[in-house]
Amino acid sequence: MTSSLSGVVVEENAAYSPRMAGGGFGMQSSSQQSGLISEYFMRLFQFDQMDFQYTYSQMVSLCRCAPGELYKATQIRRKIKNQWARDDPAFIVILMGMISISSLAYCITFGVHGIFHLLRVVVGSVLVDFLGTGCFMATATSFVANRYLRVQRVMTTEQQVEWLYAFDIHCNGFFPLFVLLYPVQFFLSPLLLQPTFLATVLSNTLYALAFIYYHYITVDCYCAGFRLWRGLASVFVSPVPSAVHPLCSK
Repeated sequence: MTSSLSGVVVEENAAYSPRMAGGGFGMQSSSQQSGLISEYFMRLFQFDQMDFQYTYSQMVSLCRCAPGELYKATQIRRKIKNQWARDDPAFIVILMGMISISSLAYCITFGVHGIFHLLRVVVGSVLVDFLGTGCFMATATSFVANRYLRVQRVMTTEQQVEWLYAFDIHCNGFFPLFVLLYPVQFFLSPLLLQPTFLATVLSNTLYALAFIYYHYITVDCYCAGFRLWRGLASVFVSPVPSAVHPLCSK
């Protein structure tokens, strides 16, 4: 069920599950993490338990370049459930649906013939571009965060960035990238496909903005955990032009 706290809508289970303890930054055994991940992906088919309205509001916040609203909800979820990552897979379900529709639109527009080729493009966009890349990025970024960015304070329990929270961060960063490189690029394709210098500049700018935003949200979400050393994390933000940072408020 859902509840509203401090103006931010957050998911709240009726009963607290000990398996959720530890959240995005917590110590859990490999079996516990595997069980939590399996349970999360099994819920992909339980549509009646998903909060789509809350998920749409999160996506709007990302499109408005206001990821700070997501961070507030994440902090509240951490206090309520002792968990950083979403336990509601609605964000993934909606995003996979959007990717499938966009890929289908590209296939129809650019004349991809045959059901096999059409399915190959649509399924490849979901499984490779989104989920495959997400699994790789979650594994790599959680390893780097746990190995090099953690700060162990005195009189505190040891903390670790869980894989599921790292995948959650990938989803946050991938959505604005998807908006720029799928629907926006689709509607601009008559201009971008022109053999002109302006079309080349616009195409490169579109991709640069998409990947810069993905990079910024990824680093910023890790910093939002307050367990990472911001001085070291800022090194990974350095490739992002300083002019971009004021656009994204916390």
